[in-house]
Amino acid sequence: MESMPGDQGQIRLAVLDGEGETRRLAGSVADAMDHACAAPLTYHSFEPFYAASTQVQPDVMIVDLETLGQDGFLSRLAAAQPQAMLMAVSARESLTRSLAAMEAGAHDVISFPANPRAVAEKIDRFLIQNTRSLRDTAAPRHLREGRGRLPTGERNGTENTHALPEATAPFRFERFVGGSQRMREVYDQIRRIAPSNAPVFVTGESGSGKDLCAAAIHARSPRKNAPFIAINCAAIPGELMESEIFGHVRGAFAGAADARTGAAELADGGTLFLDEIGEMDLALQSKLLRFVQTGLVQRIGDTRTRSVDVRIVCATNRDPHVEIAGGRFREDLFYRLHVLPIRMPALRDRREDILPLATSFLARFAEEEGRAFSEIAPCAGERLLTHGWPGNVRQLENAIRQAVVMHEGTRLLADMLPSFLTGQGLSTRLEPIRERGPRRAIEIEPLWAQEKRIIESALDAFDGNIAKAAAALEISPSTIYRKRQSWSGRGEGSADFTGFAG
Repeated sequence: MESMPGDQGQIRLAVLDGEGETRRLAGSVADAMDHACAAPLTYHSFEPFYAASTQVQPDVMIVDLETLGQDGFLSRLAAAQPQAMLMAVSARESLTRSLAAMEAGAHDVISFPANPRAVAEKIDRFLIQNTRSLRDTAAPRHLREGRGRLPTGERNGTENTHALPEATAPFRFERFVGGSQRMREVYDQIRRIAPSNAPVFVTGESGSGKDLCAAAIHARSPRKNAPFIAINCAAIPGELMESEIFGHVRGAFAGAADARTGAAELADGGTLFLDEIGEMDLALQSKLLRFVQTGLVQRIGDTRTRSVDVRIVCATNRDPHVEIAGGRFREDLFYRLHVLPIRMPALRDRREDILPLATSFLARFAEEEGRAFSEIAPCAGERLLTHGWPGNVRQLENAIRQAVVMHEGTRLLADMLPSFLTGQGLSTRLEPIRERGPRRAIEIEPLWAQEKRIIESALDAFDGNIAKAAAALEISPSTIYRKRQSWSGRGEGSADFTGFAG
């Protein structure tokens, strides 16, 4: 592999600039950085710059947007070099252009005139927070000069203060994988929140890891040795939800042959996690509010109350303020629960975590399925990095699992990925009725087939959870049930399905 000019261990910086102003800025930035930086490599057009970046694998790319020309090129760079900091530079300050560049994969956007010291500080922070982009001996300049040491816990096991720790494995925190800045902020919130007993309200899109967040809060809390009880409010019919949470006595209702201890009592001393709390009906919300206020549990059909000590963590993929305005969520309950809020970022907002997550899933499923996969080919990585991932981490996990199960090999290639990533799909080819002379055959997919494909894609994204898929599609769960029954009549599906998945 080529290397940039400079001593071993220096930061590699590549610049795309056709006019010269960005090159001059890059030189000043390199001089101002705490990390030793080799002389920047500069290119005047995109294709040579892109080709060189795949060989050199720079730590930092500074790209002039006017020279670049297309935001699509920015996405290609971000996909090809996910480990690098991608900084876009523009001669004109435009909020719309900046947002488009960030959406395309840029970590930051700056405009002229720019302060080289401020830009250098941004790059240094990125390099420190993403140690996998540092070469083995690339320590900050003040450390190499003997003016400091790496913080405790960040050394490589020796007294050599000239090297950052080796970081070949994906960054992990509890059960999370990913060391992006957005996720590190979440990890910091979890660390701060965990020791408290106050309720936690987690929001975020489906599949973004709200359940992992709740489990991490419990694992980091003083309650970690007590039960962690999770209830999925979207997976349990409303008429059974009260019994699931509060329990019932024998004979409380038809079919209650035995007494049942509810989740609130089972979680005594620990944590009660109410996932998708926005699905809970208003009548039960009122009873939950009373429980949150008093800490008392009353089983269905019982006259006694029991005192329990639980910490409540709840989560929803809906906007609680919209739900309150629509009369679907009690405002008083919201303010009782919304004490310590955490917002889980969507996967598209932390693209640097996509490949570490995919690599982790690949290793796990290869072991589970007895496959030999050990790496992701660059062509497949680019597909993964540029996809929008509406189903977030869960959709990525399902995509990797499908590829592992359906294929053999040591490298995961682009054509092994599911059809929604490769652009391949099924359609029905129909010959139109000829009434007034010959007409060209066209590709037409029947409406029911389009609905089937869309609904099944949503179900796949949410692990078969009908309630979540329905919410994402903005239809009712009963619509999915009805559609699936109609497909079975066409011989294209089966009326046999599991219903609500956990």
